[in-house]
Amino acid sequence: MTRAADYLRLVKFSHTIFAMPFALMSFTYAVCCGANESLSTAQWLTLLVQVVACMVLARNVAMGFNRWADRDIDKANPRTAGREIPAGVISPRNALAFVIVNAMLFIVVAATINTLTAILSPVALAVIMFYSYCKRFTAAAHLVLGLSLGIAPAGAYIAVTGELAPAPCILSMLVMTWCAGFDIIYALQDADFDRKNGLHSIPSHFTARTALGISIALHIISVGTLVWFASYLPQGWLLWTGCGLFTILLAIQHLLVTPARQRNIGIAFGTLNGLASIVLAIFVIADLLISSQ
Repeated sequence: MTRAADYLRLVKFSHTIFAMPFALMSFTYAVCCGANESLSTAQWLTLLVQVVACMVLARNVAMGFNRWADRDIDKANPRTAGREIPAGVISPRNALAFVIVNAMLFIVVAATINTLTAILSPVALAVIMFYSYCKRFTAAAHLVLGLSLGIAPAGAYIAVTGELAPAPCILSMLVMTWCAGFDIIYALQDADFDRKNGLHSIPSHFTARTALGISIALHIISVGTLVWFASYLPQGWLLWTGCGLFTILLAIQHLLVTPARQRNIGIAFGTLNGLASIVLAIFVIADLLISSQ
């Protein structure tokens, strides 16, 4: 019998730490700097629960659909043949049903927040599901993945204010370039398989050195975008400490993964990027909350 834990592994629920901290940063920014102060604490907390629920549901749709769409590719790839669908732990039919249920719940929850989130919820789902097919025709799939995660901070701000503003858009750009950069590092593992099977990625189109160079360039843009976003925030020492630590963690992953040394991809992709997002969120949120006292 399929267990709940099997579905959590299917969607790599632990990877929620990539986008969730940025959504919480944007939520806090909206509450402290752009929101209607007439709402009560209970209303803010309810809104926070709705935003987190949307994040989780969207993540389930994105990863569940990706695993369903890529089931034949995953079965042919020795690195991914043990994933839940090709291994027979979850049937393709059940995986697709899981995606449909989560998509419907996402739209319902988004509709309870405000009119704009209701209107944009199908658009967000279309973007995150479109990514699953991008590797079949474009090496820009990494950027589409980044855009999928970048929706989170913009969506969180819209949930609070009912409108969009420059700061959350800048934060979305940061997430897009940051995610695309570390996804290129992750894709190094499948470069040979992708070439042989006509799949597209930066590592399959270029040498490992060039691919890592593109990843570094994207992360340099990420750092510049972070400074741009920080210019909209209270200029406290907590903010700049968080920015500095985030930048250091990005630099470390590029020191750990080189064309000749790729055994550290798992640490660079999962551990360091997850830590970077959490650390940045802690310091930025603390700076916003303290400054709003």
